[in-house]
Amino acid sequence: MAHILFVLTGADHWTLADGTEHPTGYWAEEFTAPYEVFTGAGHTVTVATPHGVVATVDQASLAPDVNGGDEGAGAVAAILAEATALRSPLSLDKVDLADYDAVFYPGGHGPMQDLAADPISGALLNDALASGKPLGVVCHAPAALLATAESGSSPFAGYRVTAFSNAEETQAGFADKAKWLLQDRLVALGVDYREGEPWAPHIEVDRNLYTGQNPASANPLATEILTAL
Repeated sequence: MAHILFVLTGADHWTLADGTEHPTGYWAEEFTAPYEVFTGAGHTVTVATPHGVVATVDQASLAPDVNGGDEGAGAVAAILAEATALRSPLSLDKVDLADYDAVFYPGGHGPMQDLAADPISGALLNDALASGKPLGVVCHAPAALLATAESGSSPFAGYRVTAFSNAEETQAGFADKAKWLLQDRLVALGVDYREGEPWAPHIEVDRNLYTGQNPASANPLATEILTAL
């Protein structure tokens, strides 16, 4: 069976353009859906975060209205409660890529705060891409790709990538509050950015890079990666 590394944000807020700290973290569905896909197939998941901090779940992602109702919200909460890996994460600087068969980055606004400028995460992403191992990144987590540029250029330049779109950020009410928009920064990084309809599942697979646009893409993205394990 495969051993999969989940890299989660260590941030509990996102600093907006006016200096306001918006409470956030990782988005629950983007952890729980892939976690269920992988562990349900018998694979093992280990969690790593910057400095080994216990990751904060975005409280908005636990609400019934984003989980299909009370039953769905309860199921998500139960998975988070049972996922022991969340309670004892590795420090990102202690990760040895050789120990893992795949790497997966769940999103949430948190990665916009920390992983976007984390050189340790950036080096891990570059190594994972070069290794040929499946590398999954979903929703706002592609912000972490911004830390992969070396001397102004990123190994991810030219790869087809999807991520949370400007249209979705606008509809979520943050486009005019953010310091920068993810889609714009990814295009500037040199990736071949692709987007689907807002909020609908959309994934892109380019060589060993698997990306998903939004929370609804987390399950199909993990399912696609499963075929490569």
